[in-house]
Amino acid sequence: MFDIAFSELVIIALVALIVVGPERLPKVARTLGHLFGRLQRYVSQVKTDISREMELDELRKLKGSMEDAARGLERGFQQEVRSAEGEVRKLEQDLSAGAEPTPLGQERPAADEGAGARALDEKKA
Repeated sequence: MFDIAFSELVIIALVALIVVGPERLPKVARTLGHLFGRLQRYVSQVKTDISREMELDELRKLKGSMEDAARGLERGFQQEVRSAEGEVRKLEQDLSAGAEPTPLGQERPAADEGAGARALDEKKA
């Protein structure tokens, strides 16, 4: 965390011993240890909070993209359903008009009215 060499630590300890005194030095060292521990816990908590916020932001983006994909699928399904409904209605109209139904996805050939009547006459005979 800090780039302090051992010799620098010895100098800091000697200065602290001279300034604080030998009888109060253990109490000051304990207090500094507690403060250092609190600082480490605080830094760890801040890192955790930032990580959570980043994950939450990523989840929000993922949620948005999933919602967009779901909307796209829904639109596609609706178009397919409309197309199928149109084909069913066309078949229903063909059947109600007495015409022979055409297979799905194919256009009915343009036949003259007389050919249909002739075919019926041939079947009866």
